[in-house]
Amino acid sequence: MDAGEIEKSKALITVEIIEYVPNSVVIKTILKKSTGNISVMSFDSGEGLTEKTTPFDTFVQIIEGKAEIVISTVSHLLQTGQSIVIPAHASNLVKPNGRFKMILTIIKSGYE
Repeated sequence: MDAGEIEKSKALITVEIIEYVPNSVVIKTILKKSTGNISVMSFDSGEGLTEKTTPFDTFVQIIEGKAEIVISTVSHLLQTGQSIVIPAHASNLVKPNGRFKMILTIIKSGYE
């Protein structure tokens, strides 16, 4: 197992992989490879991510709660079970909307 990754070949309840920490954003790596990575993140109330741009497509799936994902100034309110793809090179940010958990998948291959 790579350092920081979760145990492979073991069934998990995704939403239970990570807990909330007061006044924090917590990140747990599921897989980390040169071609991309998958992480589970928890956000306490009032916590979010600042605006950024990445050179890769990013898949966001809300697994608990709801969050506002802003892509190129267009707001998307996602609830549990909903997802969205943030295109490569698009400015984006995650705005708090209460506590929530999400899966973040970044694909780095295919951009050569």
